[in-house]
Amino acid sequence: MVWLLILKSLYFFLPAYLANMAPVLTKKVPFLNQPVWEKKLGKNKTWRGMVMAVLTGTAVFALQKYVYQQGWTGLALIDYNGFSILSGTLLGGGAILGDVVKSYFKRKRKIAPGERWIPWDQLDFVLGGLILGCLLYVPAVEVVVIIVLASPFLHIAFNHLGYALKINKSRW
Repeated sequence: MVWLLILKSLYFFLPAYLANMAPVLTKKVPFLNQPVWEKKLGKNKTWRGMVMAVLTGTAVFALQKYVYQQGWTGLALIDYNGFSILSGTLLGGGAILGDVVKSYFKRKRKIAPGERWIPWDQLDFVLGGLILGCLLYVPAVEVVVIIVLASPFLHIAFNHLGYALKINKSRW
């Protein structure tokens, strides 16, 4: 029963998880590769990354909604029929916005891009995704706790995987 709630919680937050990975996975896409605000955010926060994150969150939610409508409801935490794809846009946009806000404060603290800032490197997108996502759906407290506790471990695991696949330059 607990494992099912964990899986449902992670599945619910999938648009934010994949939106958070989108900038890295699309870094070779040759458009919008201009920094959003280099002086305050660094050169790695690009318009391409922001646009791709929002599009990814939206697309993932649309896919979740489609599979739900096809009868695959086993991992659904919500009734996807009751939500527009704007939910995915908010989860994905919140994830990238959380990352951008963290980058701003990281630069203010004079922490170099790519340098570790635990736990914010693992939680920035989670907090952003949850906050913006709550505009359309407020998950139960236990769902929020699962997402907040599981996400740092997932973030680290996927960073190590990205490093092994030569997508990331460092394990963090």
